[in-house]
Amino acid sequence: MTDKSLWLTTVGALALGIGAPAMAQDDSAPQASADASAAEESGADIIVTATRRASPLSDVPIAVSAVGAAAMQNSGASDIRTLNQLAPSLLVSSTGSEANASARIRGIGTVGDNPGLESSVAVFIDGVYRSRTGAGLNELGEIERVEVLRGPQGTLFGRNASAGLINIISKAPEREFHAKGEITYGNYDYWRLSGRVTGPVGDNIALALDGVWSKRDGFYDLVDGAGNKIGDTNDRDRYFLRGQALIEPNDALSIRLIGDYTNRDESCCGAAYIEARERRPVGRGPSYSDAPFNRIAAILAGQGSVIPADPYDRNLSITPGRDYVSKLRDWGVSGEINYDFGNAKLTSITAYRDYKSRDYGDYDYNRADLLYRDPNTYRQFKTFTQELRLQGSAFSDALDWLVGGYYANERLTLQDNIRFGADYGRFAACRLMAGAGVNSNFTAQQLAACGSGLATGALITGTQANLNAGLIAALTGRGVPLPIATAQAGAISTGLGNGLRALAAIPSGAGDVASIYRQKSENWALFTHNIIHLTNRLDVTLGLRYTRERKRFSADLNNNNATCAALQPGLAPLATNAALGSAATLAGGILTLGCLGNGSTTLNALDLNDRISDGEFSGTAVVSWKPIDDLLLYGSYSKGYKAGGFNLDRFQLGSTGLNVVPAVFAPRTNADVTSLRFAAEKVDAFEVGLKINQRKWSANIAAFRQEFKNFQLNTFNGTSFVVQNINGCDGALTAARTCASDDVAPGLISQGVELEASVSPARNLRVSGGFTWSRAKFANRLVGSSDGRVPLDPALFLLPGAINSNAPQSVTTASIAWTPEIGSSGLSALFYIDGRMNSGFNTGSDLFPEKYQDGFSVFNARVGIRGKDQRWAIEFWGQNIFNTDYTQVAFSSPLQSSSPATSTTGQFAQGAPMANQLISAYLAEPRTYGITLRGSF
Repeated sequence: MTDKSLWLTTVGALALGIGAPAMAQDDSAPQASADASAAEESGADIIVTATRRASPLSDVPIAVSAVGAAAMQNSGASDIRTLNQLAPSLLVSSTGSEANASARIRGIGTVGDNPGLESSVAVFIDGVYRSRTGAGLNELGEIERVEVLRGPQGTLFGRNASAGLINIISKAPEREFHAKGEITYGNYDYWRLSGRVTGPVGDNIALALDGVWSKRDGFYDLVDGAGNKIGDTNDRDRYFLRGQALIEPNDALSIRLIGDYTNRDESCCGAAYIEARERRPVGRGPSYSDAPFNRIAAILAGQGSVIPADPYDRNLSITPGRDYVSKLRDWGVSGEINYDFGNAKLTSITAYRDYKSRDYGDYDYNRADLLYRDPNTYRQFKTFTQELRLQGSAFSDALDWLVGGYYANERLTLQDNIRFGADYGRFAACRLMAGAGVNSNFTAQQLAACGSGLATGALITGTQANLNAGLIAALTGRGVPLPIATAQAGAISTGLGNGLRALAAIPSGAGDVASIYRQKSENWALFTHNIIHLTNRLDVTLGLRYTRERKRFSADLNNNNATCAALQPGLAPLATNAALGSAATLAGGILTLGCLGNGSTTLNALDLNDRISDGEFSGTAVVSWKPIDDLLLYGSYSKGYKAGGFNLDRFQLGSTGLNVVPAVFAPRTNADVTSLRFAAEKVDAFEVGLKINQRKWSANIAAFRQEFKNFQLNTFNGTSFVVQNINGCDGALTAARTCASDDVAPGLISQGVELEASVSPARNLRVSGGFTWSRAKFANRLVGSSDGRVPLDPALFLLPGAINSNAPQSVTTASIAWTPEIGSSGLSALFYIDGRMNSGFNTGSDLFPEKYQDGFSVFNARVGIRGKDQRWAIEFWGQNIFNTDYTQVAFSSPLQSSSPATSTTGQFAQGAPMANQLISAYLAEPRTYGITLRGSF
């Protein structure tokens, strides 16, 4: 055995594992890789497997964007976020941690860091379903291509996807020895090392090992109260390994085994304030004026927080000792077996994945110590999947048929530990005393002193006296004798004062103590996808799927907040007495903030249990016609489906599906668990398109309409995650804002047109571009359930008739790659630039105007010189080269408003007196640049 074979055998022993949907590769050594890159750069039609049949992209009658390895390398893609630059209908953004992401196709997707929801845009890597989009934010290693399928999918891939699918195909082992590697260095002390070794072991086995290691300093500077830098956050420290074995004992059988491991240990993710003003309405329209100060910001200032004037200075303050921590371990093994019977081919993909992330630290995103997640917080997904497909042809190749089955078993565990910090109690008491009217009850200086503790007690005493006087006047005005009114008012104001004092004294560390949520999901499906060749140029495609889904939910809730139990006996009667007016409101506020997270002692003895089961047919029908060889016309209908589930945030427990604070002081029973359910998302999709493929140019055009019922909307309301289904109402809403069941209609409709084109006007020059105009718009009248009996959550009042969040109406992408030869020695140069131009869009799922992002453009560029057959290269690159500032996702800063009812200028038309919700955002990355050295042999 040669040294190479011995080394490769060792690699294979380390690699056992991964399965993926790729066919055996005939590419050999570096020349094959260079040839593939050259073909892509010259504009050759990419071969895709979007229909589970290897076909040129121009012959596939569905809307799909295919991005090859060369395009991804030129754009600097290391995860799926960079696909934004190359696929105009796709938008991928990261949120609360680098372990989480949201993907939207045609303006539709699932947002928010709530593990109970699967994405409307599914991610497959080598044929294996990744149950959360964040898995695609991992390093990808050596990639052959990425396919972005637009619209519902279900008759070709194992798992349903209601909005679209991202299919990532890694590079398979090669039959000749080949090694390559690259080293990159950039600003922010960015280092990235990657490499690949592949080759044969004997006549029938080929092995491959990919590895990536990267580190980078954070994009945000952490500063102390005096503005001095004390560190950074949002850094990068990760590595990735993938080993593969391709076994082909004969021409009929191929076995591909893959195993991968990803590790991260990073400081992530900080967020910057993008809105910190307090605004007052001018008239009854959207106009407003600014108040002298924001009462919430004034309290935070007394607790050491400094809000920078410009968020893009990227200076963040953080509670000392509560650094952001993001640890992730993701590994999996899979095996794909293909056997050719001659007239049919059997494919089996078996996979197991284990994904665990721990994301904890400061939860209020400022220097005040309000809320934090402790290190015992984690989420874990253990997923087993099995897919079987049998496909072949019949009737003299007049029918290409495919039948398949899919089974998945997933166990999800979430342990959450949200605790109050040392400043929370004073902040909560001061927030309530500041009031929610047009003017604050106190000056900025008084509020700062209140937050710091220097004047909290005195202000509580003063508030108590004001309450007492107001209550006496109100009671005597209703005819209560003065002595009785005085006694009653004294008792009430004393109770409220004591409640404020108890709230202000909540100890640090009170809150969750290893509250655990578990969800067991089991689903199976049978599907078929058949292409009927009616003539040489006319095809009909028919696909059908039946999915059966079962989910079991359980939760063990534990909370050590003794203040909540102490508050309930005295304040619950006051909070439910509407005749007390503002005193009742204050009592309810004390209970709400003192029992945040449903800290009622009844929950500590309550184990929640529930289960749901659902079955659904989905499918597709396509008619495609090629009037000439270079032109394809098609029209299609698809019915899509995504399963329902459970909101893994107990704050909604008992709230009857509405985003209103439940009566946290009322006893809870297991009957309340149904309020955590959300129903399956369904879509009817229609599409027509054409594809033209000429020798030097190609173009794909599609027009679409997608109608969603039970759209699963996940909203962070500044306190918790709230999930509600969204439906439309074709009739009139009742006084209770419900709808007759016969009038329930789609709640969200996405429609528009897409254009993708490429041209190679000269040798070694390729220009590609795309344009998408889509309008993902909510119906004018909305309800929260498919039977019409649940009204729309009051906090979502801005949704009716509005465009969905993270859904720009127009997007243009373009890229130019020029690789001219240098002399006759085989050298070539690389000049590359790509850009994405977005129209403006709202980044918050509640559509608060403060969360709107204006239109922006992002450009990447790369220049370099490459050796013969691209065996080596030196490249200088830049990402976001014009340093465009923009927000990925904006959200309501946790607890940082006077009241949810006065949190946004969007409520001024409804008579809200003011808006002072602080808004934070996960900002996009700034300009980065560096140099890459690449070599292969």
